[in-house]
Amino acid sequence: MGVLTLADSDFPTLFDAAWSVRRHFHGNRVQIQVLSNAKSGLCGEDCRYCAQSRVSHADIERYPIKSVEALLKDARQAGSLRARRFCMGLSGRVLEEEEAATLCDAIRRIKAEVGIPVCCSLGFLTPEQARRLREAGLDRVNHNLNTSERFYPSICTTHTFADRMRNLEICRDTGLELCSGGIVGQGETDADIVDMLLALRKVAPASVPINFLVPIPGTPFGDAIPKLTPLKCLKILGLARLLHPSADIRVAGGREAHLRALQPMSLFIANSIFVNGYLTATGQPCDEALSMISDAGFELEVENAAAGPE
Repeated sequence: MGVLTLADSDFPTLFDAAWSVRRHFHGNRVQIQVLSNAKSGLCGEDCRYCAQSRVSHADIERYPIKSVEALLKDARQAGSLRARRFCMGLSGRVLEEEEAATLCDAIRRIKAEVGIPVCCSLGFLTPEQARRLREAGLDRVNHNLNTSERFYPSICTTHTFADRMRNLEICRDTGLELCSGGIVGQGETDADIVDMLLALRKVAPASVPINFLVPIPGTPFGDAIPKLTPLKCLKILGLARLLHPSADIRVAGGREAHLRALQPMSLFIANSIFVNGYLTATGQPCDEALSMISDAGFELEVENAAAGPE
């Protein structure tokens, strides 16, 4: 926990260490990733932070899974932005059979026609579903731990921290890469943040997204006041980098609101960002993100190096 209680005046020491590790494993490259809300709302879980949960009255769109053609269109747009990966998020606890079939068809076409790596956030999968998705071409599954095991009942009661760990193990055992991180600013302690990041080491995710809570009106956390400052956000990212040195550390939801003018500094710790929004929330437009990456002296990492210069 010492990193998170580090005096702001001593932050440059942490920053330098995190940059050294980041540079060793990821050089001067930054990935952008594009997220499609493939199914919105209609979720029976009670996650207090989420606009799509059953306890939310947030003013969002609610719709079943998009068609294969609509998902393919989203993937083509991600490809045109030179995204390193296309991500699809489906609300809900489990993946229904018709949804699984649609998703497998969409993944096959995306891989064949766009040629971009695909990640999906799908709730809790059975081993058979994970295997089918892997065979269809899915590269990576996102399933965040979200917080520590101790604090988990404070943010959700319809499933447990252990359920999430088991789901990650099911996906890993089928050969899927793992993307798993958390949300900070929900009322957890610094020790909870450390415990979450240490728990993630047990499943060794290829990608660790760090989200910063943006309270959404209509959710139980809608009136929360996250105890986050730009420097604390950078300290959390720095700790994530040191505990997961080779992983893609992604500055995810809430970076615009909480890092503010220090957003470019996060690129010296993390090597991945989302652009154009986060499921039900807007985010930094891609052209602004590309300018930030270039202005900070970084290069865009793309799937196909032959895609051409930026």
